[in-house]
Amino acid sequence: MTELNKIACKIISNGKGILAADESIGTMTKRLESVNIQSSPKNRLLFRETLFSSGSMVNCIGGVILYDETINQLSSFGKNIPTLISDTGAVPGIKVDTGAKGLANSSEEKITEGLDGLRERLKKYYQLGARFTKWRGVYNISEKYPSQLAMNSNAHALARYSALAQESGMVPIVEPEVLMDGEHSADECLTKTSEVIQKCFEELIIHKIDLTGIILKPNMILAGNKSKNKISNEEVSSKTLECLKKSVPNEVPGIAFLSGGQSEIEATKNLNLINKNNNTDFIMTYSYGRALQQSALKFWSKDIKNIEETQNIFNHRAKMNTLAAQGKWSSELENK
Repeated sequence: MTELNKIACKIISNGKGILAADESIGTMTKRLESVNIQSSPKNRLLFRETLFSSGSMVNCIGGVILYDETINQLSSFGKNIPTLISDTGAVPGIKVDTGAKGLANSSEEKITEGLDGLRERLKKYYQLGARFTKWRGVYNISEKYPSQLAMNSNAHALARYSALAQESGMVPIVEPEVLMDGEHSADECLTKTSEVIQKCFEELIIHKIDLTGIILKPNMILAGNKSKNKISNEEVSSKTLECLKKSVPNEVPGIAFLSGGQSEIEATKNLNLINKNNNTDFIMTYSYGRALQQSALKFWSKDIKNIEETQNIFNHRAKMNTLAAQGKWSSELENK
């Protein structure tokens, strides 16, 4: 077992999942303003440290993905944020891409940037306490997309990033997200997501990535948000498992799904069924942002001094997803 494999397994074992708290300042501003809270560095930190100091960090959250602003902040307890997280037993991580920009010669598609100067940034993040990293490629579905150009370019960037992360002693989370925006069917999502993931692993292998020391963060297989042909939760589970079985090499220790616009309950329900039906050797868990934070944020915005109840709401969501990551969730537990 390599050091990277140990870190990856620590993050995702025993039903533990990942709290994605790596929203950029722009995204976090939108979230806070949507609940009438001013987006200041102080308020962004206040909400996040409320989550990072909650009880579920010990039993449910194995890793936290941070944003550059947050990893450099001091908590109100006087600890830096990575120490606050690692003191709970969770592993601090960091988003290292600099965002998706228009792809040259395919204007409706995106390429993720951030490779320039990455080696130096990774050294700094390691010194700050990060032990895993994240990079997201985004792909849209239509009749002609994702194009070969978008698939090749993003897979190549994900592989180069992964090589640099592993060189720096950190586990790369590889996140190829096929967006749910559009009218596409679930079968189209299955075909295109499989192609995207397979292309990513082709590049990871060319770049000599230690596959036992990565975590894959894919989308589940869903019909587009404007599709007239939605599928059942059972079908989400079976199509997602079909995709991963044919696309992911066996050496990969685990898969941490993104929630990708699903509601909190849907994201939990689908994860639970995937685990109930999981006939692979992969650990299947969660790496959720909104689907872990939204209810807590809504409550907190009404009474930002009521830390305890905000934490209770977050703890409940984390517990539900940790049960789902073991196939032990049921809708009755939501009301207990």
